[in-house]
Amino acid sequence: MTWVRFLTAIIIAPPVLLGVFMLAPRFFAVMVGIIILLGAWEWSRLAGLDSRRHRLIFAAGIALALWSVWLIPDSLKMGILLLGVAWWGVSLGLVIGYPLSLDNWRGPWRKLITGWLVLIPAWTGMVVLKSHPDADWLLGLLLFLVWGADIGAYFAGRKFGHTKLAPQVSPGKSWEGVWGGVALGLLVTVLVGWWRDFQGSEAWVGLLVTCAVTMAASVLGDLYESVIKRQSGFKDSGQLLPGHGGIMDRIDSLTAAAPIFALCVMAGAF
Repeated sequence: MTWVRFLTAIIIAPPVLLGVFMLAPRFFAVMVGIIILLGAWEWSRLAGLDSRRHRLIFAAGIALALWSVWLIPDSLKMGILLLGVAWWGVSLGLVIGYPLSLDNWRGPWRKLITGWLVLIPAWTGMVVLKSHPDADWLLGLLLFLVWGADIGAYFAGRKFGHTKLAPQVSPGKSWEGVWGGVALGLLVTVLVGWWRDFQGSEAWVGLLVTCAVTMAASVLGDLYESVIKRQSGFKDSGQLLPGHGGIMDRIDSLTAAAPIFALCVMAGAF
């Protein structure tokens, strides 16, 4: 129900934003890491692991990987972001070609490996952004882009949705919803650019292109998780968040958007 989704979002958003803006980098990394580990627990279920012990081992492996990434130099973190972006290029082909593209992905191991490629670069992107001198507004922009695209798509899709985006993957999503989400996200982008006093066409083009690509990635992240859920036979990744499903159902868009946005920022796109 819409009111349940709204109430849950109202409860969750303030502490998340406080963590983004108020926490020191190491504590921010821990906060995001906890969210990622909850997502890893759900991902192991979607991948087909039934044993609680095996699911704990998978989550523990993700935790060890996050700790290792925290310790490596920033130059190597860029390599992880590149790997994550490359993976999302592959996942685009898997989504477009579904269900034929995943005929050979019935077992759990390949899906567990993709869980690493989804979750670790997402955490890395958030941590890299937190270390940036303009961390607060960059992280805020990323979150509001993802949330704006999701909210815009939800309401525009309900009101105007007719043309299916990917009927075999997620029948409820429409192109009209996508464009509604993009419109709201671009409005957020323009307001942020105005607030930050962006000057010159080059800066504005860099900002708009980066945000447009980030929103496109957020849609892909949502669709790819839908592919994994559909193949696994689950409607939601979990039941932790009333009206929203599980943690992965809330961060699926962010897992794709964060590494791409962070890589663009670190490359000096705007």
